[in-house]
Amino acid sequence: MLAKIYSGSVLGVDGMMVEVEVDLARGLPIFSIVGLPEGSVRESKDRVKAAINNCGYDFPNKRITVNLAPADVKKSGSGFDLPLAIGLLAASETLESDILDDYLFIGELSLDGTLRSVPGILPVTLAARKKGLKGVIVPRANQLEAAVVSEMEVYGFDDLPQIVEFLRGAASPDPVKAELATDSGTQLIGEPDFSEVKGHEDIKRALEIAASGGHNVLMKGPPGSGKTMLARRLPSILPELSFEEALETTKIYSIVGELDPEVALVTRRPFRAPHHTISDAGLVGGGRNPRPGEISLAHNGVLFLDELPEFKKHVLEVMRQPLEDGSVTIARASQSLKFPARVMLAAALNPCPCGYLGDSRNECNCSPTQIQRYQGTISGPLLDRIDIHLEVAALPFNEMNDNRQGESSTAIRERVNRTRKIQEQRYQSYPAIHSNSQMGPKQIERHCQLDDSSTRLLEKSVEKLGLSARGYHRILKIARTIADMEDSRKLQMSHLAEAIQYRRV
Repeated sequence: MLAKIYSGSVLGVDGMMVEVEVDLARGLPIFSIVGLPEGSVRESKDRVKAAINNCGYDFPNKRITVNLAPADVKKSGSGFDLPLAIGLLAASETLESDILDDYLFIGELSLDGTLRSVPGILPVTLAARKKGLKGVIVPRANQLEAAVVSEMEVYGFDDLPQIVEFLRGAASPDPVKAELATDSGTQLIGEPDFSEVKGHEDIKRALEIAASGGHNVLMKGPPGSGKTMLARRLPSILPELSFEEALETTKIYSIVGELDPEVALVTRRPFRAPHHTISDAGLVGGGRNPRPGEISLAHNGVLFLDELPEFKKHVLEVMRQPLEDGSVTIARASQSLKFPARVMLAAALNPCPCGYLGDSRNECNCSPTQIQRYQGTISGPLLDRIDIHLEVAALPFNEMNDNRQGESSTAIRERVNRTRKIQEQRYQSYPAIHSNSQMGPKQIERHCQLDDSSTRLLEKSVEKLGLSARGYHRILKIARTIADMEDSRKLQMSHLAEAIQYRRV
């Protein structure tokens, strides 16, 4: 007898429907799975057989053939255990149900029939809704994640017998509903706050501009000047995630298995700070079975690279295309996958290996060759893609000893939100643009017009600083953000002058 069950897998960051066809025929008792199964899928035969037997059902002693369609795409993961078990029970007529075609089944089985969580539930549930299915049946640990998708019935179960009873109509549990908590904009207890940062008012102003326009930022200064402390507080002043952005971010964390089972949706902008020993595949994604890297895990948030020159040169260079396009394309012989990577890059570095080049209080012991080799790790094209360059000086004693609290992240964030709302209204007709940093040449020409005096100032700056066309555009984008912060429709000379100083380093 033949049974068909719907299941799903992940391809890139999107869910893919997989039809599990189970056929029982006379012959020697052989259990074969076809349809390009990876090792974890082939191993499911033993888990499924033990789970069925240990739950008190009869495992069919026949020739079993399972096809995972479409058969030309590789299938990986342990999520096919549950649909295989249901398919075998249905094909052997142990389970008779009229609703098998209405639901998608996914989950890993332990040997006693208990269901274990699997990654990628959210994108698979979205694929099921697109297919027009009524609902999904998942492990209880994944139920909140699946319930994020509206217009879908989500049922979470603990073991295989519970699902069998539900399909037979002997049990009627209520579908799971997820209460989607949104980012209220308030600071969590213990969360880094800008009020803890002493001094550095000029740097705080620059970081507010960066957050308001989504601009990349580079901080250069001696050890202990506060670069890392400032960078770790950037997420606290970024605007709240929209539901669409939260859904995109949650999909990525679901795929890599980093989603908290108690959290239905990622509502805070991510902050990722990989170590400088990371590989290029770890940073931008890839591997034998391509998966998202740190730059994709920071999607809609902040990617912080501390001690930038300590990263391997080829690792830094692979970031150039994602920073420009907002996505990473991983090409393989059999397939090409695209991972989202719209991030705000924050980087920090010392001016030299010892860190004290140009410091008035400490003497630099590095030779010119060491300094050149250290700074040469970062290429010009990569630096050109960083909008705001900042010199972070060491704090004097009187500022370090000042007991007054600085402005809170909540107050700064309110201003950032107002500025972002101006940009949202401006770019309503451009779905791919969410902030000033994402403007293209047409948008720059339309929204960054200069008067004659401002044009002459920009011309002198481009010639003196030796800026590229990309650097020229970056100055205009920053100036547009500064103007938005002051709710000015036109770019003024003061906006442009402030933007130019952030490209001087």
